[in-house]
Amino acid sequence: MTVSELRRDPVTGRWVVVGTEAPHPRDFARESVIVEPDPDCPMCEGHEHMTPSELWVERAVGGPNGPGWSTRVVPNQAPLVRVEGTLERQGEGLFDKMTGIGAHEVVIESPRHDQTLATLSDEDIARVLWALRERTQDLRRDTRFRYFVMTKNHGAAAGATMLHPHTHLFALPVVPREAQEEVEGARAHWLAKERCLFCDIVRQEEEDGRRVVARTVTLVAMTPFASRSPFETWILPRRHSAHFENCSWDECLDVARLLGDVLRRINQALENPPYQMAIHSAPVVEGYDFYHWHIEILPRVTRSGALESLVGLHLNPTRPEDAAQFLRDLARR
Repeated sequence: MTVSELRRDPVTGRWVVVGTEAPHPRDFARESVIVEPDPDCPMCEGHEHMTPSELWVERAVGGPNGPGWSTRVVPNQAPLVRVEGTLERQGEGLFDKMTGIGAHEVVIESPRHDQTLATLSDEDIARVLWALRERTQDLRRDTRFRYFVMTKNHGAAAGATMLHPHTHLFALPVVPREAQEEVEGARAHWLAKERCLFCDIVRQEEEDGRRVVARTVTLVAMTPFASRSPFETWILPRRHSAHFENCSWDECLDVARLLGDVLRRINQALENPPYQMAIHSAPVVEGYDFYHWHIEILPRVTRSGALESLVGLHLNPTRPEDAAQFLRDLARR
């Protein structure tokens, strides 16, 4: 990356080094995600006995914890945090710690091992989103939880330990640092302008148009101005809403249509790359109406070095304007 510029993220204040030479997608590392059959996969239909009992399910036929389902939610077999126990916080001078209280659930997106979010129908993707919404609504009743994390790792290079299509849902007693940085950025903008920062981003990006990938009546997909990696894409609702879990079924279906479209374009552009995805929603406590929920998709097509991992300065060899143009053009080919 011989020519570059520094760009500041308007939400977090994070700086990113962005290249200006417009490399072609074929120039990136190729680690296409190839899903091989796995007869021992516990998430496949017919293997329901290999997972904990389901917490939520969309089933056409059959009984509980058996075949015939399209979307299924179960507790993670090796949870990072656990529901059982008492939330206790302790301190040792400067060092704070608390018990690992929380919930860790898995949304199994399809009974088929070889499916992905990009190959599911719009209705099936909407059911995945609805499952996340329903489980989050239920977990909100537990007053110990302050923040919900909805994340997906697609491919081993993106951190997936199993290739069967699934999404993780975490309920946490704390707000993670990067989520807190977004919240504080949104709060500062609200106090200064008396407007939502993300609503302003949507308006400015649509007026500019260069970073818009696709849009619907209610949503816009775009490559953010200070993208952390090539082809990073956000999906934002035009209607201001702080919490994803307040979406209606119709809203989930509209998100599903655009999300599937964007993922298919990314797959075509980058030959089915590994990627990470997260739904960002406001903390559950009151007073966060200035926030604006959204989806972030981060393809993993470059390697991270110490500058990113230890300093927090991301290097992106591709201008988001060029990535958006390439993704837009795919719809016309």
